Amino acid sequence: MDIIDAIRSRKVFGVLFKDLNSWATWLVCLKAWFGLEMTPAEVEIYRKHTGRTDPPTKPFREIYLVIGRRGGKSFVSALVVVFLAVFIKWPLGIELGYIMIIAVDRRQAQVVFNYVKKILQLPAFRNMIAAEGKEEVRLNNNIVISVQTCSYKSSRGYQILAAVCDENSFYNVEGVNPAEEIMRSLRPSLGGMAGSMLILPSTGFQKAGPLWTAYRDKFGKDDPEVLVWTGSTRDQNPEYSATVIDRALKEDYAAAAVEYGIDGQFFRADLESYLSSEAIEAVTAPGRYELPCVKGITYQAFHDSSGGRGDAAVLCVVHREDEKVVQDCIRIKKSPHNPQDCTREFAEIVKSYGISSVTGDRYAGSWNSSEWQAHGCTYKNAELSKSDYYLEFLPIVMRGGCELLDNKQQAAELRQLLRRTGKGKDTVDHPPNLHDDSSNACAGAIVEASRNSDECGFEAHSVGDDEDDDDDRPSNISVLHRLIRF
Repeated sequence: MDIIDAIRSRKVFGVLFKDLNSWATWLVCLKAWFGLEMTPAEVEIYRKHTGRTDPPTKPFREIYLVIGRRGGKSFVSALVVVFLAVFIKWPLGIELGYIMIIAVDRRQAQVVFNYVKKILQLPAFRNMIAAEGKEEVRLNNNIVISVQTCSYKSSRGYQILAAVCDENSFYNVEGVNPAEEIMRSLRPSLGGMAGSMLILPSTGFQKAGPLWTAYRDKFGKDDPEVLVWTGSTRDQNPEYSATVIDRALKEDYAAAAVEYGIDGQFFRADLESYLSSEAIEAVTAPGRYELPCVKGITYQAFHDSSGGRGDAAVLCVVHREDEKVVQDCIRIKKSPHNPQDCTREFAEIVKSYGISSVTGDRYAGSWNSSEWQAHGCTYKNAELSKSDYYLEFLPIVMRGGCELLDNKQQAAELRQLLRRTGKGKDTVDHPPNLHDDSSNACAGAIVEASRNSDECGFEAHSVGDDEDDDDDRPSNISVLHRLIRF
């Protein structure tokens, strides 16, 4: 039984489909995917969505699905996962075979995995489940379907039969666990088994990463190993609301056109990387994780707020040293957390550096002001937007005007920021599904300290600024800080 037979059979996958006519394009995609015979009409659909001429005669090893949002790619990927797990006879022996679902984070990977678990509840498969957990299902044929972290280390040591890298366009392009490195680590594990598949279903995004590279190099090319299939939301899911798409196009055409694959647009031409790994490393002090308070230094603080549920709350403390701004402390309070407890904790850190005034974002109206005031600190709303801080932070980094702590979370967030160019002013922000709380606090603190304090209204305070104590101050604070590494 091939996958099309399984979909058409009411005893297998057929019960999942109300009307197969609305899945016509996906059926052709699956025929191409597995090298199945097509009708002349289906060949024309194949040519439209692949840019190729001749239909394939055997399954592909790597499948890149560049599909508009809500086009059905997660469901189809789950369907293929179950088909590969149940209907393909893998020569495993006593070894376990793994089908991995990998995404930006475990929550995103659960989208495909939840479909898999629901499909496995169908009568045809119910007796095949040997064990089921939150992130893994083991079948009685020694095949394990599992959710894995988005890490190049997660694939090592496994016999992988297939890997679904869901929403691959939104993996990190640089920094920790970059997308290319994850693909590079998966291929050897997949190469040991005939018939294995690397599957990348994703909405397009920036012109970077494995999905973009495959589209650029393989779309329209008759490569027998690699299939690149493109489809708009309405091509793949004709029942999706055209009104919703039209509204999104009016609000932001460049973004919506790529989100929904309008007029063959699948990647953003207006997005580019904000900071390279090399630029960040050049201003990072290796092994320096925090600097203690030193008498005679004027410190400043910036706070990125959070309600404690989704985003992290971050505090960043810095000081000026000649022409540079040095980062002294960064504290990250991940969610979930209690905002009141977090503010009290951050206030103690701020006061330990002799600071009584903190600048931060305009989160939750006057809540920040009153909460910080309760702990003896003045809270001032930032005058610049987050994007403006990033735009001012960039030249500071490029001229070596700051020294950053060796903080992995902060560095990773800075690397993944994207700059959007357009007719008006450029903007900088994090990619969808990712966060920039640490990088926002860092950029805000560095920029505020770099600007004229009187002009910005940024109030900073010194530790030990009694004139009688001048002789006790370090003669060369810069040298002292360069000696401190831990």
